[in-house]
Amino acid sequence: MLARGARVNDDHRVFRRPWVPALVLVATVAQLAVAEWWPGIDRFADKAFGARLLAYHVLMLLAPLLWWLLVGRRDHTVTPPCAAFTLMMLPFLVDVTGNSLDLYDSIGWWDDANHYVNWLLLLGGLGLLLARDLRPDWVLVLLVTGLGAILAIGWELGEWFTFIRHGTELDTAYEDTLGDLTLGTLGSLTAGLVLMWRRRTRSA
Repeated sequence: MLARGARVNDDHRVFRRPWVPALVLVATVAQLAVAEWWPGIDRFADKAFGARLLAYHVLMLLAPLLWWLLVGRRDHTVTPPCAAFTLMMLPFLVDVTGNSLDLYDSIGWWDDANHYVNWLLLLGGLGLLLARDLRPDWVLVLLVTGLGAILAIGWELGEWFTFIRHGTELDTAYEDTLGDLTLGTLGSLTAGLVLMWRRRTRSA
């Protein structure tokens, strides 16, 4: 069940501000718009930025919309869980910024680091939103890791459909996909362990 905003108000103060996830959203969409409509930037070629422009803002707004429909609309006194929203939006900003700065092509380990760190952030936010009060602790870790693995599979299927199958990376796609799935799942596991450690620390 979606956690009520008041239950996540003990997160860092800056992440509780509504303008923080809004800023992440605007920065992401602005970069996607430049990538799609500014001509002659080679690093954006063949990376399905048109599809990303359509999909990313929808995916980033999905959690806030569901929270409002299921929680906020019924109780206007509840504070939105902006920390969770921010964590879930940050991976999209990191991905787009990495392309804008040409980090995927200029730094060999950037893509691998992204799959680990972005899934750590995404599942940290999902865990705060969905599984904060889940007991026992091992169920929390298992749920967060499992959700991350499912989302990693969905992401790889999306990449394959949008640009890999007709792109220049087809020869290395199998090995790269296996690595990405592994790193995404490990990032999700780390998120689950961090949430468990955070819970135990605050209840000690």
